[in-house]
Amino acid sequence: MTTDIGTTDTGTTGIGPAAAAAISGAGGRDKPKPPPARHALLHGPIVPTMLRLALPTIAVLVIQTAVGVAETYYVSALGTDALVGAALVLPVSMLMTMVAAGGIGGGVAAAVSRAMGAGRTRDANALVFHALVLAIAFGLAFTVGLGLGGPALYRLLGGTEGALAAALSYSGWLFAGAVPVWIINLMSAVLRGIGNVRVPALVTLVGAAVMIPLSPFLIFGIGPVHGFGVAGAGMAVSGYYTVAAGVLLAYMARGRSGLTLRRVPLEGRLFRDILGVGVVSALSALQLNLITLLVTGAVGRFGTEALAGFGMGSRLDYLLIPLLFGLGTAVLTLVGTAMGAGDGPRARRAAWIGALMGAGVTEAIGLGVALWPSAWVDLFSHDPAVLAHGAHYLRTVGPVYGAVGLTFILGFASQGGGRPLWAFLAGTVRLIVAAGGGWLAVGLGASLGTLFALVAGASLASAALCVTAALTGAIWRPGRE
Repeated sequence: MTTDIGTTDTGTTGIGPAAAAAISGAGGRDKPKPPPARHALLHGPIVPTMLRLALPTIAVLVIQTAVGVAETYYVSALGTDALVGAALVLPVSMLMTMVAAGGIGGGVAAAVSRAMGAGRTRDANALVFHALVLAIAFGLAFTVGLGLGGPALYRLLGGTEGALAAALSYSGWLFAGAVPVWIINLMSAVLRGIGNVRVPALVTLVGAAVMIPLSPFLIFGIGPVHGFGVAGAGMAVSGYYTVAAGVLLAYMARGRSGLTLRRVPLEGRLFRDILGVGVVSALSALQLNLITLLVTGAVGRFGTEALAGFGMGSRLDYLLIPLLFGLGTAVLTLVGTAMGAGDGPRARRAAWIGALMGAGVTEAIGLGVALWPSAWVDLFSHDPAVLAHGAHYLRTVGPVYGAVGLTFILGFASQGGGRPLWAFLAGTVRLIVAAGGGWLAVGLGASLGTLFALVAGASLASAALCVTAALTGAIWRPGRE
């Protein structure tokens, strides 16, 4: 992994004449001007700048998540099999979204922000095309992988008969649109890397407005038009992302954002800039979803009602992700730009401010649902057994949501600084305690309550490791030039 501190367009960036000509449009033109947001990212007051970057993303992602909650409500009307089938697919779809947005997307945003912080505008432009290539490759991998391996995966998670059929129907349509999902996420990461949060927010907002009427129409139909059941939910998601991806690519090609999507020669060093952070961050996202998958499998051993209740309770865990993602990407942009410009103290201040904000908000939510779990789980089911299991989960895990928030934001800060390894190690601790310890405990006859307690303890342990790494300066040591 190379850092970009102190490098400028006039230095030895390694870009060839052909690439420079392709990016600028003609070899003899002046170098591109950096977007005006760069000055605010480097010199503006941290809290207002962070909020300006975070709030639009948070607000719109909360709306998008609310659409997902509404979709779960729609699907629940189809019966328990459909509800369980959607719950089986949820961790896998969230894995793709998190790897695209916070994993590889984090690598894209970090590479772009460090390039802009160092004044390497041509590299930042070239990174746009490299991000598109990665989006197509990873999207196809998910489409093919879930098409071939989906049946075995959902059986492993406890899906049988009607629930398995519902999961496969939903999953098939959902992952048919994997490439557009990746394009949206990586192009949005490019824009966030230069401080442009308006366009990604607008794309998501329009998507929410489209999905609200489209999803129930495709699920239930209207009048003489028959719905497609749980498959309709997947059709709605794929259809929206396909249209939105085309719109966003057209916007990037026009260059109105400050960066321009153009075909350029592919360079290994630019892929390394993205993947050096993105792969480790993607592995961290994989860990988080692997924990959910393995814990889901362990819960499944207690029966369908326990599985449904856990699915409804754990969906709130995913509701935290848009909040943390919006704040975390703001922290990443501030940290990455500051590190690219060689301003380590500003990067550290931004990281700690964001981490404390994230911990405070998520802890407030966690305490609320721990005290009043029925306010959440009653939205999805009226089965007393399902409600009891969902409430049990929230009472156990809700009080440690603050630790989850702290870990997430420090993880984004480490991405901006180009040192995501500590966040990965924290995820490893959480995986060992929650998933490994959980399966061992269940195998030895432990109760469902013990399994939930291990999930909570794992969050505390991972937060402790991240805080220790930040306090000792481990995540701020510069990488190799």
